[in-house]
Amino acid sequence: MTLRVAVLVDGDNISATYKKYVGRIAQKYGRIDVARVYMNAQVSSAWHEASEYHLIHSGTGKNASDILLCIDAIEFALNRGIDAMVIVSSDGDFTHLHRRLREFGVRTVGVGEAKAPQHVRDNCTVFVELQQSQASEASDLDRKIQTVISQGSQNGQGIPIADLNVRMRRLHDIKISTYPEKNWRGYLTARDDLFELDPKGPAARVRFKPQGFG
Repeated sequence: MTLRVAVLVDGDNISATYKKYVGRIAQKYGRIDVARVYMNAQVSSAWHEASEYHLIHSGTGKNASDILLCIDAIEFALNRGIDAMVIVSSDGDFTHLHRRLREFGVRTVGVGEAKAPQHVRDNCTVFVELQQSQASEASDLDRKIQTVISQGSQNGQGIPIADLNVRMRRLHDIKISTYPEKNWRGYLTARDDLFELDPKGPAARVRFKPQGFG
């Protein structure tokens, strides 16, 4: 009998760059029948582009994503016949959820970064620690963008997104309109592990995150 697996991601806490690795972890425990990401959907994030996950808007309240994730996890355990639950977060608030799910007979797989506290790890059936090397790798285009930003940035302030458009066309003959995202903000937002953007505005700047380029 094929075991049913639910993947529940704290999207406010975990970067979408781990999405494929999380999927590979979950597949070890059965068939992924539920894959959800909980976050404030008004915030720009690469999770918006993760078509294999159902993005759930949790609102803007304190701990809103955590609470909604817990509600759904209990409902899935009691009414959906889920055999294993993959809870993806480095947050320390899910100790009670793991413990209660195990009392219901559900196997829980905790997935999080090194900062995940020990008391959460101790209450999972198993805990898998995410490593930076498991995140999506920067592409050749991403590295060209990094170089352009580095050359134009002063005091780590980055460069205006409008300037990035001009420089990428002049130096590399790259037109963002030919890519699926169609514009630079869309492209950069989908790679929030690599780039950091100012809020929308005519003078909005973009910076690269050094840790993303290792």
